[in-house]
Amino acid sequence: MNKFRAAVLAALFILTTGGPLAAQDVTLTSRDGTVEVAGTLLGYDGEFYRVDTVFGELTLDGSGVTCAGPGCPDLKGYVAEIRISGARTMGDILMPALVESFARHNGMKLRRTVQSDRKFSYILSQPETGRTVARISFHNTNTDEGFADLLADESDMMMALRELRPDEIRRAREVGLGDLSAANRSRIIGLDGLVPVVAPGNTLSGISLKALALVFAGEVKNWADLGGPDAPIALHLRTMNAGMAQSFEDKAMRIFGLGFAKNVILHNSNAELVDAVAKDPFAIGISSYSEVGNTKVLSLTGACGFSIRPTVLNLKTEDYPLTAPLLLYTPARRLPKTARDFIRYLRSPSAQQVVRRAGFVDQRPVEISLKAQGARLANAIAAAGDEITLEDLKRMVAVLQSARRLSITFRFQTGSTKLDVQSRTNIEQLAQLLEAGAYQDRTLIFAGFTDGDGGADANMRIARKRANAVRDAVLKAAPALDASRLTIQVEAFGEAMPMACDDEDWGRRVNRRVEVWLK
Repeated sequence: MNKFRAAVLAALFILTTGGPLAAQDVTLTSRDGTVEVAGTLLGYDGEFYRVDTVFGELTLDGSGVTCAGPGCPDLKGYVAEIRISGARTMGDILMPALVESFARHNGMKLRRTVQSDRKFSYILSQPETGRTVARISFHNTNTDEGFADLLADESDMMMALRELRPDEIRRAREVGLGDLSAANRSRIIGLDGLVPVVAPGNTLSGISLKALALVFAGEVKNWADLGGPDAPIALHLRTMNAGMAQSFEDKAMRIFGLGFAKNVILHNSNAELVDAVAKDPFAIGISSYSEVGNTKVLSLTGACGFSIRPTVLNLKTEDYPLTAPLLLYTPARRLPKTARDFIRYLRSPSAQQVVRRAGFVDQRPVEISLKAQGARLANAIAAAGDEITLEDLKRMVAVLQSARRLSITFRFQTGSTKLDVQSRTNIEQLAQLLEAGAYQDRTLIFAGFTDGDGGADANMRIARKRANAVRDAVLKAAPALDASRLTIQVEAFGEAMPMACDDEDWGRRVNRRVEVWLK
């Protein structure tokens, strides 16, 4: 059987993005003339043809065939069409800056054309010949409309400020976009956070997540109930179809079974929201960590006295519970080579530098010494009791005192043993670092922690089981790792170092984690 026949029989039933080609008849013939496939051309991505044939929809390698018929594309003049739609927070500055950096990195000329305040395109061309290589079109709307564009095949990449919900994943699967919850269907470009903000003169310094949810549900209406003056609370939030508002709904309101109050003032942008909050001494809003303006940011507190501030490090480690990954979703169809190259570029150090310059939090891992984690150790001592003894704390310190914590941390979905979206990305990131030899000749420790529910012995077993599972997932994702140059160790400390109070679900979720330490 020749290579082309094998390619036909093994052809994947996946879609490819072509340009604006009309669906016309073509005949694809193998180079030796022994195999011929006829059908309607559905797309061409510069490398592969997608053809509707009597065998069904086939994707065939263009290098192995010649094309005849009115639908054959201009192979020399092919232009990759890449359509990006969704969250304006990502699409206004960050993604355009990444496209521009990608073009410079690959030595391509770049020209921007603007259709409206929400639609614009980049034309990428070869500097020597001037030939257009790709056209990247943006439609900056919101997460909801970006998903609608993806469903309607009007987008190849979706920018989102929240994870897709179960009903959206189901709808995507029904229309042939594949399982968008799978690890290879979403990529984290960078990180942001949902932060409660008040006017600069507000005396409040922190608020519990439950109290914050009750405030936005309209069940706590006066600042006096939060220890402030006797004045009504004015609520500010992004519009309900914006990913930021929906993410806050998923991560806070729904946890406590609450909905938003009817008197919430809605804003079309973060800039508009923080400006309104800064001017009103009795206002509170939920904004983006990357854009707080002149407002004052509140810490999240717990009844046990723990407090977590939104910082670069706490967002990277996901210790801050309202971390908001900047997501790029792609459907289960073959994208043009330029699009695939762009997606790979997003993980590069130069791309992550662009993320930092745009005001977001990059994914570059950093190391933190044990000495720099005084607050965590203080929490561990304060929470110690009958279940966690002084000997337990001494053992933890003895293991970790000569090590440094890596900002890559693994956490789990609420009520599940499945890793959350940020942690799934962390698996891939750590695996790539290991394969590249980033931590050669060092000891890598996977340290498991739990919340305080249940007995100490049971929690220790759970912590070790999770740490082993994460270790196995990382090693599976790193088949090229030279294991002889790295020592891997698994430790379990159970509930010994809580990050948040166990009195609420979100605190228990923050405490259930697997950390990575390096010696």
